[in-house]
Amino acid sequence: MRTTVSHIAKEAGVSPATVDRVLNGRDGVRERTRNIVMDVATRLGYFGPVSDTTQEIRIEFILPAGNNTFMLMLRKYLFEEAAAYGGINASLHLIEAFDPENLSQKLRELEGKTNAVALVALDHPIVREAINSLAATGIRIATLVSDISSVNKLGYVGIDNRAAGRLAGLLMGRFLGRGDNNGTAIFIGSSAYRGHEEREMGYRSILAQDFPALNIVDIIPISEDRERAYEAARELLSSKSVRGIYNIGSGNQGIGRALREAQGGRDIVFIGHDLTDATRMMLLDRTMDAVIDQNPRVEAREVVKLLVSAVRGSKEPEYLPRLQVIFRENIPIF
Repeated sequence: MRTTVSHIAKEAGVSPATVDRVLNGRDGVRERTRNIVMDVATRLGYFGPVSDTTQEIRIEFILPAGNNTFMLMLRKYLFEEAAAYGGINASLHLIEAFDPENLSQKLRELEGKTNAVALVALDHPIVREAINSLAATGIRIATLVSDISSVNKLGYVGIDNRAAGRLAGLLMGRFLGRGDNNGTAIFIGSSAYRGHEEREMGYRSILAQDFPALNIVDIIPISEDRERAYEAARELLSSKSVRGIYNIGSGNQGIGRALREAQGGRDIVFIGHDLTDATRMMLLDRTMDAVIDQNPRVEAREVVKLLVSAVRGSKEPEYLPRLQVIFRENIPIF
């Protein structure tokens, strides 16, 4: 099948108009975007057949198990991106009870068996030690979605999570205003994710700086479980006066269900992360007010590109995808 402008646009995460400008050498496109479009066009064979590579590259993707819709989307896009390159053998490892011990054990098992690893990281000493030990054997490593400090890695591909938390706080403050009795609650997936900690820090910091009348009345751990999120939200709504909910991780469906069932639930401002089929519907029916999206397709593309380039002897900079706020009126087409 012939590669079209639409194919390139979908793969590159840009509009067909942007692809058209790049392919026809017109101005008005940033250099990085231009490079991405040209790389994708070349890889998809727009300019002619793509030559096969002689070296097979093994890449391991390590993600948490479970029904987190964002992670399910990320899995799909990672394999699509890997398949678009020639000579890549990609494997997926799902970690049950995503905890530091299980993750570090999986990393140790990969020694001598692969060329590169992309993982959603947990910021813990034994994970840090396992990453550094694996990297010392020559295996290229990149963190994805959530980062970890002080490790030997190629880079991190994911959003600036502190900025995402500040953005959520800004939205909450503007939605609720500066009046009294503006209690908000934070639902947190797991403090083991550095990204979740950073979102909470960002949210707290902007409330303290710009919206001191907004109080955080509760911080509720839900362990990335939508049923636990539902039960916790029901209890919150029945026992405390809140006007806003910020969900840092997954569990949006559980919180949304509780809000729909609660009297006056739609008067509560609900802000969460990641555009999925479920959050799209919650925006449309006004259960959610805003979704902060990080585009898993772009993250998958960039982390595969980072690892493949490193194994083949070239270097790509780490990439922070831009944040996008989705409201009811600007929901994009998947």
